[in-house]
Amino acid sequence: MDTVFILNGPNLNLLGTREPDIYGRQSLNDIEAMCAETAGALGLQTVFRQSNHEGQLVDWLHEARERGAKAVLLNAAAYTHTSIALLDAIKAIEMPVIEVHLSDPETREDFRHISYVGMAAAATVQGLGAQSYVVALEKAAAL
Repeated sequence: MDTVFILNGPNLNLLGTREPDIYGRQSLNDIEAMCAETAGALGLQTVFRQSNHEGQLVDWLHEARERGAKAVLLNAAAYTHTSIALLDAIKAIEMPVIEVHLSDPETREDFRHISYVGMAAAATVQGLGAQSYVVALEKAAAL
């Protein structure tokens, strides 16, 4: 069975309580359960993780490559707009990475319009709330 890594960046552990008008009321645990259900229906298994540390996300991208994952869904959160390390890691692993955002960064503050993750991502899904993960999993299954 193909594996998709679903990696989540800083502050996403606070979903459901952190700025719910922007990010929704679903917790990261709710999103993980939704992803597991969707992945099962698509014949995929998932590795679902969250870290507030940039280097940990880089290590997990490398691990996805080492383990031969089919794809990575990456919600790098604020690191999307700042992390050249994540950009370089995505390029280095040579596998499809799908950028995921709950909100639509293009409709928010100007600094959020730059996506280092998007510069190397195979696709971007944004602005659909928790449903962004489902759509991204569907894209991963189609690869």
